[in-house]
Parts: sequence; C-alpha cells; structure tokens
Amino acid sequence: MLEITKLIGGIALIVHPSALKRHRQSLKARERNIDVKSRIRTLIKKARQAIDSKNGEAAALQIRAVNKALGKAVSKRIIKNNTAARWLSRLARSAAAI
Repeated sequence: MLEITKLIGGIALIVHPSALKRHRQSLKARERNIDVKSRIRTLIKKARQAIDSKNGEAAALQIRAVNKALGKAVSKRIIKNNTAARWLSRLARSAAAI
C-alpha cells in the first residue's frame, strides 16, 4: 500500500490514502449538508412570512414544502428526527392560530 509522508512542524506523519479519500468525501458532504440546511431555513422563513400575512392557503403550501425538505434531510441524516419534528410542530402550531 502506498503511504504518503508529510512533514508537519518538523514531525513526519504517515497519511494513508484511504484517510485522504475519506477527508475529501467529508468535505463534499459538509458542503452538501450546509446547502440543505440553508434551503430548509429559507423554506421555514417563507412559511413564517405566509403565516404572518394570515394567508392560510399559502401557509399550508409552504408548510408542506418544509415537511418534505425536513423528511428528506432526516432520511439522509443531515438533521435529527426530533429536531425536524420540533421545527415542523412549531410551524404547524403557529399556522393553526391563523
């Protein structure tokens, strides 16, 4: 197996190719997770705006979109199940108050 040696601070470190590959993968996943979380926050913001404007139909559509995005993020383990449930519950409660 090919090992790469790096000199960091005067100390030689052996970095395995599999560790380098895993690091590249983690950077890609991190970028993807940040994008998904940003999209979810945007959808939640739009749903809150629809709720604040007292538009029940628009609020229902936005909450459905949030629910779909949260479910997808949970299935890909980007956010935890209880967190998604809590966010959705808060939106649903405020929408029910319209």
